[in-house]
Amino acid sequence: MSDDLLQGVAARWDGNADQWTHDVRSGYDVYRDLFTFPAFLDFLPPIAGLDVIDFGCGEGTNTRRFAELGARLTGVDLSARMIGHAQKAEQESPLGITYKISSYSTDTGFPDASFDAVVSTMALMDGPDFDAAMREAYRLLRPGGFIAFSVLHPCFITPGLGWQKNEDGFATALCVSRYFDRSTFTEEWRFGARPTGEEVRLFAVPRFPRTMADYLNGVAAAGFRIGRIGEPQPSPEVCENSPRFARWRDLAAFLLLVMAERP
Repeated sequence: MSDDLLQGVAARWDGNADQWTHDVRSGYDVYRDLFTFPAFLDFLPPIAGLDVIDFGCGEGTNTRRFAELGARLTGVDLSARMIGHAQKAEQESPLGITYKISSYSTDTGFPDASFDAVVSTMALMDGPDFDAAMREAYRLLRPGGFIAFSVLHPCFITPGLGWQKNEDGFATALCVSRYFDRSTFTEEWRFGARPTGEEVRLFAVPRFPRTMADYLNGVAAAGFRIGRIGEPQPSPEVCENSPRFARWRDLAAFLLLVMAERP
């Protein structure tokens, strides 16, 4: 993994940071608010009293939620601008969180066995070296510590996905293709919940496609013992309030959750 590659990813997220922070804190990331983060919390064991590091913490919204559960949090992210937003929130409403600009795929600068848990929410699929991230997580964990992370489900969120719809425009199936295509690309998009007609700059998000085997083998190769896998569905209540989520309840999995222990 070259420094130029990491710097390029950092530059993309620096460019996304201001609008991303505004949108997330304005409630436009409904996937996070209604589905992916609640599912992660249901999957996560109790963390009160633990030393926890958040890989790819971004602007810190989820990191703050973990701290509110009683854990001692450290957040790392390679985007200086994202970390700046996270630090500003910590200064305005302190929760005892430490933030550091660092890639989770390199030496983060903390001593061996510094943490009881590593968490990462919807971030590891956006880094160029997953195997290195797992090795760093293993190094940072104390024996008996665990890693828990969420990523886009690699079997369904592929570079060639597309929805099959009926004549009324309702999704009836998800067509996936190019599952083994690991070519890096940049995806441009915006949060769908933004006000209609509002013109915004699209996010530029680097993507590093992987297979299910890539993820699970990367965890195992680092020395972890995989303990649990999750493929949650949106709840009936969420689907009733936001019908867009019904396709992820009935047709395909959006989210992959993994938990593993350092022996």
